[in-house]
Amino acid sequence: MPATVTATATALRGDASAHDYTQHLEEWAASLAKVRQLVAEKLAPKVVDVDLKAEYPEAFLRELGAAGGFRGAVAPEYGGNGLGLKHVVQVMEEAAKLCLSTGFLVWCQTACARYIQMSDNEALKKSMLPRIARGDVLVGTGLSNTVKSCDTIEDFRLSAKKVAGGYVINGVLPWVSNLGPTHYFTTGCPVEGEAKGDDGLVFILVDCQQPGFKLVDCAHFVALDGTRTLACHFRDAFVSDAMVLSHPGQSREYVKRIKPGMILAQMGMGLGLIEACVDMMKQANRTHAHVNQFLDDQAEDIDAVLQEARAATYALADTLSANPQADVVLDILKLRLAGGEMSVKAANAAMLHMGAKGYLQKSPAQRRLREAYFIAIVTPATKHLRREIARIEAGTPCPA
Repeated sequence: MPATVTATATALRGDASAHDYTQHLEEWAASLAKVRQLVAEKLAPKVVDVDLKAEYPEAFLRELGAAGGFRGAVAPEYGGNGLGLKHVVQVMEEAAKLCLSTGFLVWCQTACARYIQMSDNEALKKSMLPRIARGDVLVGTGLSNTVKSCDTIEDFRLSAKKVAGGYVINGVLPWVSNLGPTHYFTTGCPVEGEAKGDDGLVFILVDCQQPGFKLVDCAHFVALDGTRTLACHFRDAFVSDAMVLSHPGQSREYVKRIKPGMILAQMGMGLGLIEACVDMMKQANRTHAHVNQFLDDQAEDIDAVLQEARAATYALADTLSANPQADVVLDILKLRLAGGEMSVKAANAAMLHMGAKGYLQKSPAQRRLREAYFIAIVTPATKHLRREIARIEAGTPCPA
């Protein structure tokens, strides 16, 4: 039995019987089979439109939720399936094998669900998580600026003022994905008069229909333009305490709970894309292996690294599902860095293997190359990850 499966078995068994564990594996396999079928039947025909026409795959996301694709991010008592972070990654992989835009949207949906899940706001968990898990409500994550600001890479773009019953928010977030007029998203920002750094923040769930808030179209991208990425404008927008995930004084510990899983889950995008690139290389080799053999990166070499990265991702996901604050942050950062770098390498290799066919406008090879750069620049980007790894290895205190 593979090490990751053995680790999962050990973690899950506890006092449970072998029958319970077998049933758990059967549920897992059935869930992923349903996801694969939905991807093949509903997502595959729309991939080119999502890429070239910036079509937002809303119908697919809602069907994926109905099929249980988001339930790994949510505890069973709130409508989840108990399969945890590894299930989240695997669902993301299945979507990303065909379409990274959709894989990223799965990340947005499940990341936001996990932020709510890990809050202390019990009422919000009960009211929102079952609907998010089913795909009835679609959600985004506006924490890019928050994370980069906590790591002193950029300034906070939002500010909050404590008032009776909640907070008043002002500012602009330039890019938040998986949004629309009926959507929600999470974000965090400093509160006036509170401590500087990551313990003086408020984290909130924002209703895109609320007063004082509006969505504004933003610049268009060379890839992932179908992700409904919009600018978020707050002008004296009141957010009640009922929508707060973490108040100042609690926020440092909250960040420690959510950040490792947020970063690790992004590996689902890389694993899916790299597998698709390996498949393209193998396809090209059916007719051109005699010349492709002279390229630097071969399918079997990239596939070997892929399998190692997948095993490491699943093992870390199991660890975080058991303990969200496990001491594995450095391992996660290094793995996520490798995931971004290997995505670019695999996509470049696939493009070169495919040759002129890969250069056609509707070819998946050139799309995968554009998509791969997104994995390397989305927060946390390659340069951000390298900076944090260097800081931790040098024993330098967190700048925040």
